[in-house]
Amino acid sequence: MNIPDIPTVIDHTKQWLEKAVIGLNLCPFAKAPYVKDRVRIVVSEAKHLDGFLEDLDRELQLLGETPADELETTLLVHPTLFGDFLVFNDMLDIADAAVAENRLEGVVQIAPFHPDFRFADTEADDIGNYTNRSPYPTLHLIREDSIAKAAEAFPDASVIFERNIALLEDMGHEGWNRLDIPRCPFHKPE
Repeated sequence: MNIPDIPTVIDHTKQWLEKAVIGLNLCPFAKAPYVKDRVRIVVSEAKHLDGFLEDLDRELQLLGETPADELETTLLVHPTLFGDFLVFNDMLDIADAAVAENRLEGVVQIAPFHPDFRFADTEADDIGNYTNRSPYPTLHLIREDSIAKAAEAFPDASVIFERNIALLEDMGHEGWNRLDIPRCPFHKPE
């Protein structure tokens, strides 16, 4: 198995942010912290879930202790541990519990991204799933204050979701593929 090195994983993650998340405006709040260099991308090399959760604890603590004008959000990426989306999805309850254990409820939320992300009641190849598809399994640690500020500009977040689905449906799989976003080498195309 050819495991990508950390700089490659970070580069692929940045390309995804720039081409899809910011480039397609999938998240209208992502550009400002990114251009201000307030987005931390951390690659976990943990061999097991316990080690990954320790990395998550460290990143939650750092985010909780660092002012937002220095660090707004963190992407915790693991290129190999969560190849199966269902295993990744099951881990999310534990990740949310880590937020509470670190006394960050109401301060930080976690948003999941995965190469095979699939919303409930959708087909695996549904283009709408691509709103949450990233090159590697990723936990986005988001400050709730940032979400609240963004909500002032977009009080109805469902408008963003609906716009994203419509955009991706217009693009289709061919349009998405033209973005040329790097893919996890362990991801098997559908």
